[in-house]
Amino acid sequence: MTQKSIAVIGAGLAGLASAIRLRSQGHNVSVFEANDYPGGKLTAFTEQGYRFDMGPSLFTMPHFVEDLFKVANKSVKDYFEYHQKSIVCNYFYEDGTRFSAYADKNKFATEASRTFNVNKKAIIGYLNKSKRKYDLTASLFLEKSLHKLSTYLSTDTLNAILKINTLDLNTSLNEYNANVFSDERLVQFFNRFATYNGSSPYQTPGIMSMIPHLEQHYGTFFPKGGMHSITMSLYQLAKDIGVVFNFDTKVEEIITNKRQVTGIKANGAIVNADIVVSNSDVVPTYRQLLKKHKAPEKVLQQPRSSSALIFYWGITKEFEELDLHNIFFSKDYRTEFDQIFNKNTVYDDPTVYINITSKEEPNDAPEGCENWFVMINVPSNKGQDWDEIIEYSRKNILTKLTRLLDVNLESLIAYESILEPRTIESRTQSYQGALYGAASNNKFAAFLRHPNFKNSIKNLYFCGGSVHPGGGIPLCLLSGKIVADLIQKNN
Repeated sequence: MTQKSIAVIGAGLAGLASAIRLRSQGHNVSVFEANDYPGGKLTAFTEQGYRFDMGPSLFTMPHFVEDLFKVANKSVKDYFEYHQKSIVCNYFYEDGTRFSAYADKNKFATEASRTFNVNKKAIIGYLNKSKRKYDLTASLFLEKSLHKLSTYLSTDTLNAILKINTLDLNTSLNEYNANVFSDERLVQFFNRFATYNGSSPYQTPGIMSMIPHLEQHYGTFFPKGGMHSITMSLYQLAKDIGVVFNFDTKVEEIITNKRQVTGIKANGAIVNADIVVSNSDVVPTYRQLLKKHKAPEKVLQQPRSSSALIFYWGITKEFEELDLHNIFFSKDYRTEFDQIFNKNTVYDDPTVYINITSKEEPNDAPEGCENWFVMINVPSNKGQDWDEIIEYSRKNILTKLTRLLDVNLESLIAYESILEPRTIESRTQSYQGALYGAASNNKFAAFLRHPNFKNSIKNLYFCGGSVHPGGGIPLCLLSGKIVADLIQKNN
């Protein structure tokens, strides 16, 4: 293979993954990042003795991280440590029900059977079907480009096509779950997995019932040092193998000549490159970096996924009833998602997600205190009055948690910081502050995502949560692999 000079725009997880793989192929790789830190959404901060992970709070499928160290011929143990959690999340329902979701499938089924008065075999059957859906479609939808003919000329693809009726593409996730389970609490539990790609369970297709398999089969894990250590370990790995990083460097244009990439313009200077990989959100990539080229408007104008409103609270008390991950369900899940996707507002009694890393890393909070990552799903930024929404939501979240935990929570808040769609958009260039790019609210969503390459511009590639195969840590890492594989094949 001929050695190429490659410019990667953005040091998010997908950018780091593609840079590591491309450097390991022998190319000269330089990463250009507008911020002064790597990681994109997966970053962290420390204030008043509290350390907070800012982005994704759940770590699964760690083998995708480990693969990068294998590719680079480095020992993962020299960079990164993690351990598996026996309980994925604790769930709190309005009727007083509390449910611990065990990582072990049999323990999970036993606990679900006891809590929701459902046959254990029905739970095992659901999870087994979840696995079959994943096994049938992973190689097609997640691990390869959907926009290359070679992807469809395989026995895996033929097998998936022959069994397409088993994938529940023509029913919503909620309809699928309601047909399997009669207990509304259990339906709501499995509906929640739509949030893993920022979609609505009442619109996204039933094939998304494969997502629970990722937790139950692969497990969930806690990285030593918190989620941010994923970013920092990959950043250190990339530097150690010779990837060059340029921080505080805003890319202003992707330069082309005769329908071929020739480099980028960054901080006013021209940087020549044989290949360009954009880890920037696909919408600003076209709107700002490729102004001279026709944009794929149908792709760019797809409805965005949900965003997030996150309160980082330093709490001056330890709560024995709470573990690392805790979810407090809303009374009316349908109304909540109807408002997020149809009314562009927030439900007045939202589902609340709490992550407390000081349960695992005591130094993440002062002694006797806890660091709370408190999140609710909200619409993407379309110009709403976010100051009003934040004030309204904060009040409702505190009311909910005070009621369910039987404590005056506001009196325990010693520190507070807020992350919301406007700041997510400004810090990460994620269009409208959407966490997962386009929403996956129809059965053709996977095919409507932007490809990892562009036919009309040679040597231009795309990775990250806004393009194929989607958002979230595992899929972003896979997008970096898809891009590196395409480049290797084409060069």
